[in-house]
Amino acid sequence: MTQQANSQTRTPEDMPTSFGFTKVGEGQKQALVDDVFYKVASRYDLMNDLMSGGLHRVWKDAMVSYLAPPKSSASGWRLLDVAGGTGDVSTRVVEKSQRSVKAVVCDINNSMLNVGRDRAEKAGLSDLITFSQGNAEDLPFPDKSFDAYTIAFGIRNVPDIPKALREANRVLKRGGRFMCLEFSEVDVPGLDKVYDAFSFNAIPAMGKWVTGDGEPYQYLVESIRKFPSQERFAEMIREAGLARVTYRNYSGGIAALHSGWKL
Repeated sequence: MTQQANSQTRTPEDMPTSFGFTKVGEGQKQALVDDVFYKVASRYDLMNDLMSGGLHRVWKDAMVSYLAPPKSSASGWRLLDVAGGTGDVSTRVVEKSQRSVKAVVCDINNSMLNVGRDRAEKAGLSDLITFSQGNAEDLPFPDKSFDAYTIAFGIRNVPDIPKALREANRVLKRGGRFMCLEFSEVDVPGLDKVYDAFSFNAIPAMGKWVTGDGEPYQYLVESIRKFPSQERFAEMIREAGLARVTYRNYSGGIAALHSGWKL
């Protein structure tokens, strides 16, 4: 039997004490999430391929194209990619700019960062992509430090999402761009049932087959259903002080890309 969190249960107020569908005590979620990503770090992108049928690559490419980083090093343009430990998005941005901009990957999980560092070194990008351990709710960077802030499939794992959004606003320069790619609420009749059946029945099984442990992927599936709807999340971004907030759905709302500006 599948389980689904409808719009009424997608309340951001629940997120700090929701570890998937399990209610946990105040302050307990972060350690549980850290353990999930410690377990899956080495196979994280492979499992993203399996969970999305490879679509996460298409969505990320669309995100980077929409971001449109400059192709001139003279701009001094800097990206902060939060919860981007493997360097997947940062690598795309740097390559899209023809290796003319610089990126900082910030992730709370050092196991994920180690994967990213190794990949950047092998790709010859160590001088353009740096890696910093830090919490999205309390970023270790000064005010107005970055031209863009990206977070892909990471914000639903942050206990205090409003605080993380305020931090995004803080570290962006005036005129800076916020972009968040996240699994969201399916808006195509019929697709939601197919997606639920696949998610709850197939993904934990695939996770166990690939990594030897299906429990982290059970959490990931459940966490998607607890994440706020597209409209509610857009409202949260505005509440954090960002402006001109828009979103676009991908694959019938399976994923959504939110954009905002610091004006």
